[in-house]
Amino acid sequence: MRCIAVRILVIALFAAAACTPQQRGAPGAGAPAYDLVITNGLIYDGAGGASFSGDIAIKGDRIAAIGDLDDARSAVVIDADGMAVAPGFINMLSWAPVTLLEDGRGLSDIKQGVTLEVFGEGWSMGPWNDAMKAEAVARQADIKYDIEWTSLAEFLDHLEARGVSPNVASFVGATTIRIHELGEEDRPPDSEELARMQALVGQAMKEGALGVGSSLIYAPAFYADTDELIALVDTAEDFGGSYITHMRSEGGRLLEAVDEVLEIAEATGAGAEIYHLKAAGEENWTKLDDVIAKVNAARAAGVDIRANMYTYTAGATGLDAAMPPWVQEGGHDAWVTRLKDPAVREKLLSEIETPTDEWENLYLAAGGADNVLFIGFKNPALKPLIGKTLAEVAASRGTSPAETMIDLVIEDDSRVDTVYFLMSDENVAKKAALPWMSFGSDEGAYAPEGVFMLSGAHPRAYGTFARVLGKYARDEGLMPLEEAVRRLTSFPAGNLKIRDRGKLEEGYFADIVIFDPNDINDNATYAEPHQLATGVIHVFVNGQQVLKDSEHTGAKPGRVVRGPGWTGWDNN
Repeated sequence: MRCIAVRILVIALFAAAACTPQQRGAPGAGAPAYDLVITNGLIYDGAGGASFSGDIAIKGDRIAAIGDLDDARSAVVIDADGMAVAPGFINMLSWAPVTLLEDGRGLSDIKQGVTLEVFGEGWSMGPWNDAMKAEAVARQADIKYDIEWTSLAEFLDHLEARGVSPNVASFVGATTIRIHELGEEDRPPDSEELARMQALVGQAMKEGALGVGSSLIYAPAFYADTDELIALVDTAEDFGGSYITHMRSEGGRLLEAVDEVLEIAEATGAGAEIYHLKAAGEENWTKLDDVIAKVNAARAAGVDIRANMYTYTAGATGLDAAMPPWVQEGGHDAWVTRLKDPAVREKLLSEIETPTDEWENLYLAAGGADNVLFIGFKNPALKPLIGKTLAEVAASRGTSPAETMIDLVIEDDSRVDTVYFLMSDENVAKKAALPWMSFGSDEGAYAPEGVFMLSGAHPRAYGTFARVLGKYARDEGLMPLEEAVRRLTSFPAGNLKIRDRGKLEEGYFADIVIFDPNDINDNATYAEPHQLATGVIHVFVNGQQVLKDSEHTGAKPGRVVRGPGWTGWDNN
């Protein structure tokens, strides 16, 4: 009996030993080699090459292995059969700083696979002086927050310390630099002021800024001339930084505005990117072909110029974009005070309704009051107007559209959040197909709950990236899925000169999105904007899962992503 028992034990042990290596992480296999293995996925590596079937192993915050990993031992296994596995997407134009202070999940973007938010369209969250901090507090609306930082780097570190799900990065705002030294005056800096402005740019670059961002249709950015911008960008380029811009015109002087971008790029040697490239206003739609030809020619000549876009026909900004810069000189309070002056009001009513190439009038570019939609107010008494057009509000008040806009700015004591319908579907598709086009939401990162429901939003906040993969790549066939993924990942990462992100490659940070290419869709509309996208199943940021089975896990592993000039690289 004893002999039989021993033989049974030996057979059992042999069988267990034979089975154990096939059971990832099973008892007796030793410590798992990896923290996570994603199996059976169709891998889109971000470089634009053909997709392939395989596995991806994660150890800590990095991708440890890619290939056939059947024998890999892992603490967690995710079966991605039938799914696309791609690098996390990069939002090249994010207005999420304040929304992430409120809710670090960044849900509207995470649900689309976004793992990096890039800030800095003209304005940045530093460097700020005391007057700028006081103004920022005064301008707060639904979301209230304490200002516990001064520099841009301190703000980004503050976000990371509070906890955010996506990674964050930022350009330093040319407008912010200008206000820091000149306030909101319409004048050029003197030589000493310009030197201080350049020093602020240099410091921001050393702290990890990506370059200089401008937004030239708005006061006081409008007051900066080309030479001032060249000086700031030239400083950023000394640290490897680039220039990114909301151009001086997207309408009547669109081609001239592109020429200014090229002049700055050529004068400084910096890479240049056009924010949300568009031809705004029906009379300008035919200019897009000339813009594309101009950019293609510059690229062929060796100029590093590219663009980003959102995938909708409407833009969103404020009523300040429907009024001339002169009335806004001196800042918000000075603007509102002027609007109350009968003589100023009479002059302004005429200028708002008069076509001109001297400044960008989005009210006229939209074609009139029917194409202007209100999405946000500070004043609770005005919030019932959210979702109404300017035409509807003007009719209900018995005032002209221009009078209504002036009155609303005064009553709300804000610029009033506004959607302008400006572009054609044909042009949006034409831009989306360009190989030098990346994508940005030009919006915050919201959730369809809590304080975010006090205001509307542009649907691009919830749908920009899902729309690239669903509507434009899958449904309309404007680009192969491999190319769509490239332009959401490695292309912007390379333009930003950020390290170890944007590709599925061994040693890279494990920012990964798993989505169903047959089911990814945007659901937000102008009438109902707070609708999350669908089709993204899992999202990982720095190796930690933030979306599991399409639900947020609560994890907030996002980090500050530093630019090429960061002095900390010397210590890495």
